[in-house]
Amino acid sequence: MHAILPRSRRRDVARYTDAGVKQALLYGLAGGVLIALLKLIEYKHFVQAYPTELYGGLVALIFTSVGIYFGLRWTRQKEVVVVREVRVRESGPFVLNAANLKDLGITPREHEILGLIAEGLSNREIAEKLFVSENTVKTHSSRLFDKMSVNRRVHAIQKGKELGLIP
Repeated sequence: MHAILPRSRRRDVARYTDAGVKQALLYGLAGGVLIALLKLIEYKHFVQAYPTELYGGLVALIFTSVGIYFGLRWTRQKEVVVVREVRVRESGPFVLNAANLKDLGITPREHEILGLIAEGLSNREIAEKLFVSENTVKTHSSRLFDKMSVNRRVHAIQKGKELGLIP
């Protein structure tokens, strides 16, 4: 069989074969230790001296312990790493493009709301910050979205950055 396989595959087969032999020897050794232990405590006498409910309870306890161990080990939360891209402007400080602001017909209040949307605030948070109702914020937002030809907050932020309306 080894003559048929390429040399790189022969190493893999040898590695897996070595691992299988080690595992078989480990299981054989564990079985031998168990047999010796049972012989040591004189298994027949031990079984006859105690009721079968005790053995059922011991087996249940062992399986419960093993189940809890593996359950905790397999359901352990994995560490999640979040990578966020940060872009650095090389052109210097932000300069508002007033021409684009005027061309689109965006009012100062709508521009202020666009800036707060870009900060990640919700409609309720914007309303609290500006001391207006949430419906007023929604009205300004929808007019802003119409003027910018977008239908989502994320798109409004992207387009606002592209047009030089927000940093």
